[in-house]
Amino acid sequence: MKLKILIAEPSQIIVEGLRSVLHDSPRLEVVSVAEDVAMLEERLVAHHPDAVVINPGLLPYSSQVPAMPGLPEGVFSVALVYQYFEPSYLRNFDAVIDIRESKHNIIAILTSLGREAADKKEGKSDASELTKRERDILVLVAKGLMSKEIAEQLNISIHTVISHRKNITKKTGIKSVAGLAVYAMLNNLMGEQVGAEGRDGETE
Repeated sequence: MKLKILIAEPSQIIVEGLRSVLHDSPRLEVVSVAEDVAMLEERLVAHHPDAVVINPGLLPYSSQVPAMPGLPEGVFSVALVYQYFEPSYLRNFDAVIDIRESKHNIIAILTSLGREAADKKEGKSDASELTKRERDILVLVAKGLMSKEIAEQLNISIHTVISHRKNITKKTGIKSVAGLAVYAMLNNLMGEQVGAEGRDGETE
């Protein structure tokens, strides 16, 4: 199953760059592009995407309101970030892509959403097995590290850490740090080797 993606971004250079990155993944398909919110609403109806990758600058900015009001049920919202936004605001999105991320990481974040969409359609539980990178981050969260510290230790962006933490919460159903620590201990994860593999070589 391909994850159908709608890109909402006014910069043609960025759109074409993202198209080029995603073109090499057989699991991802860009179905349309929107330059503004009005066009986005039209394209949502016409193309029925599984995910919207959007520049948050197109939306009314407030950390107190949902980032993507009006999305159809089941459509993922992905922030495409190349300027600073409050972490509390970015948490309103299902995932976050930093424009400086490696090609591998961008594809990994979106294919993870694709697997989640496929699992939902097949009626599988969200509590599926964590990836190696998610286990790494879970262990570091359980040890009390903040997202910024985890990003530095694993040599990835803080936005990637946020996206993986969202996936961990969805899969385990656990939101609190204390609860995640208990989960990690019960599943014998605390003794796993955690290390940075570099942006281009990051495992999922």
